[in-house]
Amino acid sequence: MIKNDLWIIHQSKFKAMIHPFVPELVREADGDRRISYGVSSYGYDIRLSDKDFRIFRHIPGTVIDPKNFNPQNLESTELHKDHNGSYFVLPAHSYGLGVAVEHLQIPKNVTVLCIGKSTYARAGIIANLTPGEAGWCGHLTLEFSNSSSADCRIYANEGIVQLLFFEGENCGIDYQKRRGKYQNQSEEVTLARI
Repeated sequence: MIKNDLWIIHQSKFKAMIHPFVPELVREADGDRRISYGVSSYGYDIRLSDKDFRIFRHIPGTVIDPKNFNPQNLESTELHKDHNGSYFVLPAHSYGLGVAVEHLQIPKNVTVLCIGKSTYARAGIIANLTPGEAGWCGHLTLEFSNSSSADCRIYANEGIVQLLFFEGENCGIDYQKRRGKYQNQSEEVTLARI
């Protein structure tokens, strides 16, 4: 069953499921419009951190290999600022990795699905995210594809994807017990591992 705002608020305030936690949907801060973040009716919109954003660059003669990932295929990108806020630029037809501001601690009977926000989808940005499994904790590494023919801004410290929480029966072995390879990610991009 998908979990509602009351459950998300309770889990976050009393069980530290999301930290830092915003108990309402924020659309404006300090008099400026924001891409929404915080609690919605049946989800939570997390924010993109301003600490780390990397873009895949083509290096002639190389092939990206998820079993032997070469970090030189990724290039850190500059954080820009203007009257609209802080942002990274994701070039046209490129792929980038960022990280969530929020630290998550997923309950042992819950799986989280991350879905893209319509504001970005309408600008050609596709969020390609894997699930947060039962028992997982850390800062999510977030993956984005710019499918448009124009460069696109991706705003830091504003809403970037929505989390949907699905509760089921307790699983036999959760992510923490099986010592999953992406457990306890810090607020920096985590590269592919096997």
